[in-house]
Amino acid sequence: MSPQNTQQKPKDVVIVAGEASGDAHAARLVSELKKLDDSISFRGMGGDGLRAAGVDVFIDMAKISVVGFVEVVKKYSLIKAELNKLKQNITEQPPDLLILVDFQEFNQRLAAYAKSIGIKVLFYIGPQVWAWRPKRVYKMGRIVDHMAVIMPFEKELYDGANVPVTFTGHPLTDEVVRDKSRQQARELLQIEDITTVGLFPGSRGGEIAHILPILLESASLIREQQLRLNKKKVQFILPVANTIKADDLAPFSSELEKLSVITLKDRFYDVAQSCDVILTASGTATLEIGLLEIPMVIVYKTSAITFFIGKKLVSLNHIGLVNIIPGKEIVREFLQNDARPPLIAEEALHLLNDPEYHDSMQHELSLIRQQLGGGSGSKNVAELALKMLNNEL
Repeated sequence: MSPQNTQQKPKDVVIVAGEASGDAHAARLVSELKKLDDSISFRGMGGDGLRAAGVDVFIDMAKISVVGFVEVVKKYSLIKAELNKLKQNITEQPPDLLILVDFQEFNQRLAAYAKSIGIKVLFYIGPQVWAWRPKRVYKMGRIVDHMAVIMPFEKELYDGANVPVTFTGHPLTDEVVRDKSRQQARELLQIEDITTVGLFPGSRGGEIAHILPILLESASLIREQQLRLNKKKVQFILPVANTIKADDLAPFSSELEKLSVITLKDRFYDVAQSCDVILTASGTATLEIGLLEIPMVIVYKTSAITFFIGKKLVSLNHIGLVNIIPGKEIVREFLQNDARPPLIAEEALHLLNDPEYHDSMQHELSLIRQQLGGGSGSKNVAELALKMLNNEL
């Protein structure tokens, strides 16, 4: 085939995301890449975000979206089957580029296989080597052609290991922008304009099972003590990620009803902006809430075995990205055995009733955006992907 014909042939991309945040990042990447070349075809694994972006999602990530070592073991056979399905697909129809978005262990295995059969690999949002198993930078160098990292301090780690890397900036700095006041958000959501506490238990079934009971008990204490302290009524609101099924919430229906918790599907940013304070699981959500400059309390609990293993492996003082990025505790974290409703409720009430403390946290959160690059994160990684597709990198 002549070089001219090669250039004319439409490019084919396989993109793989395995959880809600990765699906959202992947969808934005696809949208930006289509603006640069609308002839590119996309297929892969993901969720509603990638589907809406026009990707042929032949594997639904909801089947295998889990959190924690124990939970992964329980679903191991299903996870392996979907991985094998992807391997078979890229073997039978080799793409011009395989883009892997986060979802570390799964995507690293797929990357290694793809490299072994000569498929070019771009890994977007790499493993948190700065948190645990730092020698993984060398492993990544063996299984990928290029790393696209979203934290400024990650680039030097890969540079030091001679791994091709680009700091593309964090995609959330473009996507997460406070565009409503609390009152405007409440009006849009058609909820009362009163003190509002968000309950954000996470985007996976395992998180719901471990964290939602704690948040609900904390909410009960907040309501009771807030009424006693200043007679102010408080309402609770819970955004339901598209990866959460009705069965995940069913065991908590009576508690949700008792507290009159407002549940809304796929309205994360609007719900967040309606809140005075948010009780949230750790993860990407903490950064999204932080970029919206909403004071929060971070809660993390998982199985005892998962926590034990994680504690042995992780070399961080904090778990929330809003604390990791600035390198200090801006938001209080209540982890595992410390994730007790009385302590969580006390911190939430402190934020609700001490304007100086509330405003101080809000100010510290406002500084995080500046540390995550100059914006255009999704566009930057799309330009990087196009260079790889055109053999310019």
